[in-house]
Amino acid sequence: MERIAIFPGTFDPPTLGHHDIIERAVKIFDKVYLGVGENSSKNNLLPFEQRVALLNEIYKENDKIQVEGYHELTVNFCKKIGARFIIRGLRSATDFDYERNIAEMNFQLEGSIETVFLISRPQYAAINSSIVREILKNGGKISQFVPNIVSQLIKL
Repeated sequence: MERIAIFPGTFDPPTLGHHDIIERAVKIFDKVYLGVGENSSKNNLLPFEQRVALLNEIYKENDKIQVEGYHELTVNFCKKIGARFIIRGLRSATDFDYERNIAEMNFQLEGSIETVFLISRPQYAAINSSIVREILKNGGKISQFVPNIVSQLIKL
C-alpha cells in the first residue's frame, strides 16, 4: 500500500522551515501532498492562488510532491486524496501543545489518519510565516528565511 501524506498549511509565504520539513517527509512517504489551505484567523499576505503557484514552481521537479489547494477539514481532504498521514513540523513546546490538540481532534474525526510530527532543525526553529510576513510588510528583507524562488517570484 502506498504511503500518502499531506503537509497542510497556509504557506504564506513558504519558508525554509517548510522546505526542510517537506524534503525530510519525501524520504519517509511515497507521495506528499502540500495542502494549501485558508485560515480565517490569519491576515494573508499572498493570495491563495499565488501560494499554490509558488509551491508548484518550487517543487515542479519532484514527482513525489503534489500541490493542492483545499477548502475543507483536513481529515476530509485526506480521505479524498487517499492520505493516511498528516505531517506537522514542530519548532517548540508551544507548537507541540497546539498541534497535539489538533491531532487529537483529527483522530476523533477520523481514526484511520495518523499525525506524524517532525522536529524542526535548530537553524529553522525561529522561522515562521507570521514573522516573515511582518518583516516583509514593514520593508525588511526576508530572503534568508525563504527559498530563493520565493524571493524572486514575489519580487523581494
